[in-house]
Amino acid sequence: MAGTPQGSTPRGTGPAGSGASASTAGGNHTPAVRSPDRRPLGDEIKSLFAGDNVKSILGAILVFLFVRTFLVEAYRIPSGSMEPTLLIGDWLFVNNLAYGPHIPFTSLSLPGYTAPKRRDVVVFKSPPQIDEPADPTPILVKRLWGTPGDTLFMRDGILRINGEALPQGPEFANNIQQPDRPDSLFSWQRRYGLTASRFGAAPLEPTHDNWGPIVVPPKHYFMLGDNRYESKDSRYWGFVPSENLRGRPLFVYYSYDTETGLPYFRGITEIRWGRLGHWIR
Repeated sequence: MAGTPQGSTPRGTGPAGSGASASTAGGNHTPAVRSPDRRPLGDEIKSLFAGDNVKSILGAILVFLFVRTFLVEAYRIPSGSMEPTLLIGDWLFVNNLAYGPHIPFTSLSLPGYTAPKRRDVVVFKSPPQIDEPADPTPILVKRLWGTPGDTLFMRDGILRINGEALPQGPEFANNIQQPDRPDSLFSWQRRYGLTASRFGAAPLEPTHDNWGPIVVPPKHYFMLGDNRYESKDSRYWGFVPSENLRGRPLFVYYSYDTETGLPYFRGITEIRWGRLGHWIR
């Protein structure tokens, strides 16, 4: 009988089969033993999605959406713009509650328990990027440098805020440096560049290493990548509105090297064990 393992007795046959009768020595027949009635498959599916089951499923979905929207969300790092702070292949948990949870499908956010501060690593929705028509407003992660009212400018690659020079530390010494150059995407700075200030005038043609001074408007922020020469940031697409902020990264919960090892297996064989649990600062 097809589909029946060898040595087993198919239902409905044999001396004590369920559903078949067996003859006794006297020729009398014993009553048939009926198998328990089985509900149709359709009824079983209906019962799965009825009553308490539906409430449990919907409850689990609502809890997941609540946690993801208002508390903690996971993000993956796809580029090297924040190296060495964040590496390609890092997966982060982000605190959505810090600056105020964003209400989905709106431009509104609830109040947070802290204000964004200089040097915070921040997850945010990018202002429109005119050179990225396929995805002009991606979710990004950068470091916050300019807060409302700050005067920022850069000279010879050194960032200055309100006149104070803030060079990058030795931990960034291995980042690739490139020659200073202009870019057509810097043209937005001309609307905000100061023509006269105690820090001098903004250059007529902003470049990567020489731009500003510019003043951060109210309810806006200025972001830079830690890997300055491999980062498209506020120098290219401008200030970030406060309603675009999404959260503050907490720690790396998973990370793997995306360049070494065999393709499709790197997520298992190339795990960066030393980065698991790494707190982001």
